[in-house]
Order: sequence, then C-alpha cells, then structure tokens
Amino acid sequence: MNHLLLVKGLVQAYQAFEAHSGAHIKEMGLTTTQFDIIATLGNQPPMTCKELGEKTLVSKGTMTGVLERLETKGLIEKFLNVEDGRSYKIGLSRAGDKLFKKVFPAHVEYLGKAFGKLSKKEFERAVTVLKEVKAIFN
Repeated sequence: MNHLLLVKGLVQAYQAFEAHSGAHIKEMGLTTTQFDIIATLGNQPPMTCKELGEKTLVSKGTMTGVLERLETKGLIEKFLNVEDGRSYKIGLSRAGDKLFKKVFPAHVEYLGKAFGKLSKKEFERAVTVLKEVKAIFN
C-alpha cells in the first residue's frame, strides 16, 4: 500500500477546495484569514485572542496583524476582559455583524453548490473516510 498516493490526494483536494473557496471570499472583498475570523466571531459572544486562535486556522503570529486591520476597518471591537484585566476580548462591531450576515450565508451557499455535485451517498462516504483518516493521527 502506497500511503503517498493518499497524502497526494488529500493535498490536492485541499488545494482545490482552498482555490475554489478563496476565490469567492476574495470576490467579497476579504482575505481567507479575515473571513475565518469574522465567521468565527459571528453569532458568538466576544472571545479572547487565545480562544479565537483555538477556533480558527489562524496562527498567533498572523492573528495580531489581521485583528489590527479588521479593527481599523471598523469590523471588530476590543473589550476589556473582566475575568482577566491583563487581556481583552474581541467581538464583531455593528458593521462587522452586518458584514457577517451578508458574507457567511453567501459563502455557505456557494460551497453548497460545489458539494451538491456529490450524491448523498458519496457525500456521507467522503465524510466517513475523512474522519477515519483523521483518527489515524489522533
């Protein structure tokens, strides 16, 4: 069994997904990282930078700059963390929430059209196989 074929298939599938998804996000005027943060903060109470990092695919080094740019655009707000005065919590501003309500459903629908090309059985099989592959590494 040549596991490199599976690795290649996973990487190619991920790259194809990222290209497809990223093009749509770019059309909406965001970077994939900005979208990830806005989507994570949407319909959620404000969270710490650490919590946000754990729930997104954004590295700590990238997070600071992206948050600064989102704050400059007026899309997020920082609040003093009442549980720990040394840190702050981040939440969407009114403008950020409005943007979230526009771009998130549009992107879910966009991805749904692509995934809709799979039959129900193919979709379920893909989800199962991906879970099995992930379990190998846990």
